[in-house]
Amino acid sequence: MVKNKILTSQINLAKDNNQNAFNFLLNTYWDDVYNFQLKRIKNESGAEDITIESFTKAFEKIHTYNDKYVFKTWLITISKNLHIDHLRKNKNNYNLIELNNFKELKESSPSPEDDLINEQKLRSLKNKINKLKPIYKKVIELKYFNELSNKEISKKLNQPINNVKIRLMRAKRILSQIIQKS
Repeated sequence: MVKNKILTSQINLAKDNNQNAFNFLLNTYWDDVYNFQLKRIKNESGAEDITIESFTKAFEKIHTYNDKYVFKTWLITISKNLHIDHLRKNKNNYNLIELNNFKELKESSPSPEDDLINEQKLRSLKNKINKLKPIYKKVIELKYFNELSNKEISKKLNQPINNVKIRLMRAKRILSQIIQKS
């Protein structure tokens, strides 16, 4: 009974945009949503991506949550629907080619022409990254240009790792939209 009151209180605080309440809900339900996805797709990275996306969407839509239903069920339903969407699209829209291939651009031994093309691509990508809010720009730079792990980024920014994961997912989503518009 006490647990239900705490949960209801945290959900109501989250509806008022309380960051601590979001963190509480994320920490409370992370394993449930992640394990649900891991059983479905059997890929840790993919399960983590969809779990982060699930929480991002749930927190964006928290005001629509009806307390007649179990919160965990509501989260799992969001996660299940996102997984179905990903299957339909047959790809993850947030795996940006420019970011995923950045390492290859950096490590290959290209011709002078390739160097020029890669430099132009990198400049274009950096210009698009500069359009992001500073908090999103910073996590993208740390992850893809400084090649830090989520744990290292968490320590550097003095933020919980789950916040880093969500910021990274949001940054990638916004960057994807910027890239699609150009």
